[in-house]
Amino acid sequence: MAQKNHRLCISCRQTAHRDTLWRIVRTFPSRHVSLNDGMGRSAYLCRNPQCLENAQKKNRLGKALRSPVPPEIYKELHNLLIQRSSEQTDLSSISSK
Repeated sequence: MAQKNHRLCISCRQTAHRDTLWRIVRTFPSRHVSLNDGMGRSAYLCRNPQCLENAQKKNRLGKALRSPVPPEIYKELHNLLIQRSSEQTDLSSISSK
């Protein structure tokens, strides 16, 4: 039986709790693609550079959502990765003091 609130990353095919994944949504009926907003067809993606790069290169988000994914979504995900990595380096420098 599947674990509650676990989802499958469309890139690496690993299951993880949905709070640790990005949720990309194609809202109905407008077919607008966004991050974490609204109800509609969803795809989940791990928060790591390899999964994001693989999903973009192989158009896995577009295939999962059955809709073209605007470049702005990928740009926003890349920015979130950069922000997350800078936060982790800040935390590691604080904890090493």
